[in-house]
Amino acid sequence: MRAGAPGVQENALGALRDAARTALVAFGLLLPLIGFQTVTNIRDELVLTTRWPLLFAIVATVAACRFVYAFALEPWLAQRALRPPRVAPSWRDSLRKWFIPFGIGFVLVYPVIAMMVAGFSGAVRWIDNFGIQILIYVMLGWGLNIVVGLAGLLDLGYVAFYAVGAYSYALLAKTFGLTFWILLPLAGVLASFWGILLGFPVLRLRGDYLAIVTLAFGEIIRLIIINWVALTNGYAGIIGIPRPTLFGIPFDASDNGFAAVFGLEFSPVYRVTFLYYIVLALVLLTCFVTLRLRRLPIGRAWEALREDEIACRSLGINTTNAKLTAFAMGAMFAGFAGSFFAARESFISPESFTFIESATILSIVVLGGMGSQIGVALAAILLIGATEIMRQLDFLKHIFGPTFDPTQYRMLLVGLAMVLMMIWRPRGLITTRTPSVFLKERKVISADLVKEGRG
Repeated sequence: MRAGAPGVQENALGALRDAARTALVAFGLLLPLIGFQTVTNIRDELVLTTRWPLLFAIVATVAACRFVYAFALEPWLAQRALRPPRVAPSWRDSLRKWFIPFGIGFVLVYPVIAMMVAGFSGAVRWIDNFGIQILIYVMLGWGLNIVVGLAGLLDLGYVAFYAVGAYSYALLAKTFGLTFWILLPLAGVLASFWGILLGFPVLRLRGDYLAIVTLAFGEIIRLIIINWVALTNGYAGIIGIPRPTLFGIPFDASDNGFAAVFGLEFSPVYRVTFLYYIVLALVLLTCFVTLRLRRLPIGRAWEALREDEIACRSLGINTTNAKLTAFAMGAMFAGFAGSFFAARESFISPESFTFIESATILSIVVLGGMGSQIGVALAAILLIGATEIMRQLDFLKHIFGPTFDPTQYRMLLVGLAMVLMMIWRPRGLITTRTPSVFLKERKVISADLVKEGRG
């Protein structure tokens, strides 16, 4: 014990110094962001106020986490890296085997569970804010995963196709009175067309230049929506967008509504549950089509394009068609999600399609593991679900004051999650996957055999 004590003491002193340096850096970064706040007084003047308790609490938390990591986790990770590789335990194999069926079964009965736990009135919030919202981002993440994860094309303007789908549905539904079921595939086709238009100018671009062009494309679409007031109504947005019906039966309180037709007491939970199963069907369709495409020649061409475009050309693969189909397919699923978003909200405006939405969707793909369907779904649950949970943390106002709003720190937590993932799991939550095609036996690809460092 005495022989090991100096090592422990030195480790603790080093961890304390590291935590102190981290606290100083955190204090300098967070001082202008959290320590100071401008408020308007009764004379409509901006007054600078301070939030020292909140600032010191966050800095202390950061320092404590850094100390724990430096004192306990870092040595443990170093020792673990020196151990010889072991065969995966049996419980992991069982988890992989039953995770997907359990997940599908859970999302199918999720509305029923929410009604049983929270009742009819309380279930509306859980089904809408958690179930539907998360599934929309799962669908968007899987659509962007085709472009970024499979084809290796960095797209920072993905929200533009989301906006095209939403505005296509809203304008056609209000102008021509077409139903949701007719406009849903039409919105996907229109968004796919815009994906092809984006693909042509960027055929020879890659890396940072491709990212800049796609970012500009997203801003162009948003500015067109804002300034073409005669068509899109500008910043005011479009209101009164028709919602989907069940064989012509609306989900309202009228005599022809769903509740009246089936002799039920009117409740918004019926409409929310109906929308939930619509978006769930769209999500499952997106997953099915994506998995099938990966096994087709075009899917293997996307993966070859991601690994090495020069080698892809030398094999005779048409990279032009591969890039255009990747943009078109990813944009189509974004168009589906946009049309559903417009039908769900019954109101859209340019504020819903800013760059931060593209950044959020890209974060979901990167955190989940590019190319991994399950990883993207898990990342969407963590990022979007955590955001919605933060809206329920009203008890923090009793600790940090009545003006404290937990949702204002959503992006701070997203950035923290990105930093932690880059440190511990730089390849995402799911770093391995089975090959799309195999000769005799399906095996997991080693992480050192692919460009992105994942199997």
